[in-house]
Amino acid sequence: MSTWIRNAWTNPVKLKRLSEIRRKELRQAAFVVLEREGIAGATLEKVAAQAGASKGIVLHYFRNKQELFEHAMREANAVLCQVVIARLRRARTPMERMDAVIEGNFEEHLFQPPLCHAWLSLCAEVPRDEKMARIQRVIHARMRSNLLSGLHGLASPADADDIALGVTA
Repeated sequence: MSTWIRNAWTNPVKLKRLSEIRRKELRQAAFVVLEREGIAGATLEKVAAQAGASKGIVLHYFRNKQELFEHAMREANAVLCQVVIARLRRARTPMERMDAVIEGNFEEHLFQPPLCHAWLSLCAEVPRDEKMARIQRVIHARMRSNLLSGLHGLASPADADDIALGVTA
């Protein structure tokens, strides 16, 4: 399992139900398989093996492969979001806000080849999967909003839009 998953997905809030714990384990296992195999090579059987479960258990908690990987993407995005939010809370100036967004998206423990492989694999599904497309729109809208808040006072609104687009690209 990736170091970032062990560290970043450790939730200080206690999960109350066994089903919540199992779903989290399966989402994490799905992301590990995505890192290793990409979406094309990822199967429910491989996720089940990674989680030490059966395919039937995976299907008990998730209707299909698409739903499982959608939830894995949401959880991985939540980890990234927490990193950026923590940096934004410490930012005191517009430039520090810009740095927080950019550096938060490229933290060393999050910007590793296997993790990037998993994200690219999920993003490749966007044209074919409306739920993945919606998640990607939310991610981009949040990043744009965070960047524009940092650019406020540093650039005109029109220039800020262009800069935010360039940075998110």
